[in-house]
Amino acid sequence: MNAHPDELKYSETHEWVRIDDDGHAVVGITEHAQEKLGEVVFVELPDEDISVNAHDEVCVVESVKAAADIYTPLSGKIVAVNEDLLDAPGLINTDPYGDGWLYKIKIKDMDEYKQLLDADDYKEITSEDED
Repeated sequence: MNAHPDELKYSETHEWVRIDDDGHAVVGITEHAQEKLGEVVFVELPDEDISVNAHDEVCVVESVKAAADIYTPLSGKIVAVNEDLLDAPGLINTDPYGDGWLYKIKIKDMDEYKQLLDADDYKEITSEDED
């Protein structure tokens, strides 16, 4: 698995973002983040149809080692959540960029998306994280 897929954008708090064909942004946590957390055992997802601002805490991912707050990298309205994670939170570990996505958001401000990190910039901050 590519640790930092080029087609995604990234936040400094280790969330990834992909724009779907319908224009909504899909958000999850990065491979780097799930590796740091360890085995994910519980996910508290955001409510659908709520409006959020960039950097708001929107959900919690709990592992055998720790609990981590997940922040939204974008402002907008939550339009869907990945309910599969309620029964299988380990999808975040096994497929963080696919079936392990957290929620979808209708983007309020595309400038926020454009300001997110590209794969090379994210790789740089995660390599500093490991020093």
